[in-house]
Amino acid sequence: MMFSKSKKNKQKFIACTGNNKKYEFVNPKELYIKQGKENIPIEIVSDKQGFVYIIWKKKKYLVDIIEKNQNQYEILVNGISYPVSVESPFSYKRRKYLAKNKEESKIEQIQAPMSGKIIEFLVEENQVIKEGEPLLILEAMKMQNEIISNIHGKINKINFHPEDTVMKDDVLIEVEK
Repeated sequence: MMFSKSKKNKQKFIACTGNNKKYEFVNPKELYIKQGKENIPIEIVSDKQGFVYIIWKKKKYLVDIIEKNQNQYEILVNGISYPVSVESPFSYKRRKYLAKNKEESKIEQIQAPMSGKIIEFLVEENQVIKEGEPLLILEAMKMQNEIISNIHGKINKINFHPEDTVMKDDVLIEVEK
């Protein structure tokens, strides 16, 4: 997905999620998400109480920036926390180059997206998992969140047990690619 400032100002930005999915910015005033060859408009609106929403595909999503550290953001969309970084094309290439060395490692870490209490693991060590498969239930702010795998592989190690409390970014599961 690419957003740039306008046709006059060709500055482009790239948002990268925690699992390195790339979303490119096209125009901050008129936002579009590019899916394949289709541009889908996104609208950012606020209500009288000051809440900010993203309207995408006729659905309204509440958005809140929880934390900002340089180009790293943690945003809350409909109560779910997402780490996002906003990059220039140059810094994205650099990030991709540096990540290449990390990719050579066969072990991928699945981290806690938020602080909370582990309710249940839905997988076991040595189990083969696929991208999109639910791994565990994490309770945060009295809501149960299903943590989904973002990679294919075999579970090498589970670092916690049910009822354990974890902090944001704790390594929950190690997966061998």
